Amino acid sequence: MSQLRVEASTALCQLQDAGRFGVRHLGVTQGGALDWVAMRWANWLLGNALDSAVVEIALGGFSVVAEQDCVMALAGADLDAQVDGQAVAPWTSFNLGKGQQLTLRQPRQGVRAYLAVPGGFVGESVLGSCATVVREELGGVDGQGLALVIGEVLHAAGAIAGQVGAPNRRFHVPETLRPMYADKPVLDLVMGAQIGDFSGTSLFEAFNRDWTLDSRADRMGIRLLGPQLVYQGAPMISEGIPLGAVQVPPDGQPIVLLNDRQTIGGYPRLGALTPLALAQLAQCMPGASVRFRAVVQDEAWREQQAFGRRWL
Repeated sequence: MSQLRVEASTALCQLQDAGRFGVRHLGVTQGGALDWVAMRWANWLLGNALDSAVVEIALGGFSVVAEQDCVMALAGADLDAQVDGQAVAPWTSFNLGKGQQLTLRQPRQGVRAYLAVPGGFVGESVLGSCATVVREELGGVDGQGLALVIGEVLHAAGAIAGQVGAPNRRFHVPETLRPMYADKPVLDLVMGAQIGDFSGTSLFEAFNRDWTLDSRADRMGIRLLGPQLVYQGAPMISEGIPLGAVQVPPDGQPIVLLNDRQTIGGYPRLGALTPLALAQLAQCMPGASVRFRAVVQDEAWREQQAFGRRWL
């Protein structure tokens, strides 16, 4: 199988797949790629299963050298990728010859890029997934929940030594299907059970004012800065937290909970972002502005179903 040696990395470069499911009753969160859309396109380019393991690279600072000829694919953010100094465009597949170096330097558009290889990267499956969750010490290359480090060797599950091609390879994602990373995205939010317990002014401002992404953000959640939201309901008992939940702590500044979130929480919620909105949010830099758009569950489900058919 093809091998790649990590030459540069950061704590934000991790092995991810679609995440682990059916384990939240054990207190284990799901993990997985924050921008699941870009992850799928990277795998689609190589004919992989769409949930195959990829490397999630946030903000650049990542480099690998091929120890054998291989084919790879990039999707998601434009992180100024280069092979031996020659630019590599995102949303494409490309060859990396033995001894050549792929480097992703810094963001030019978006935040997170996804690197795929034929068959997906090899990682230790823990509870059905190799998704890296550092806090819980689960997943990753060796199952210990560690980010990728310099000197680590990554293996492609489906590549044969010396093989440059890949079955069912595509060379690029059609431009009409590539996500647009807007400067001020509008994020669909499915309204939740506590939404009626916020003041009327708070609800108006929640959906009609800009929210700024705080620098206090990680794979657990992103804090948003804007008007103070006032909850007027009774104290809550902790309950299960879905992906994309928009919690409002006592300071009135909402927090969007992401893939590495806690499994239960007791703060009231406006609702939850849709999966497509979460993929958009994953590509927003701290300081960016977003807006919420209220939707009902049926509308969000129809949109998700229609969107999923583009990979069929």
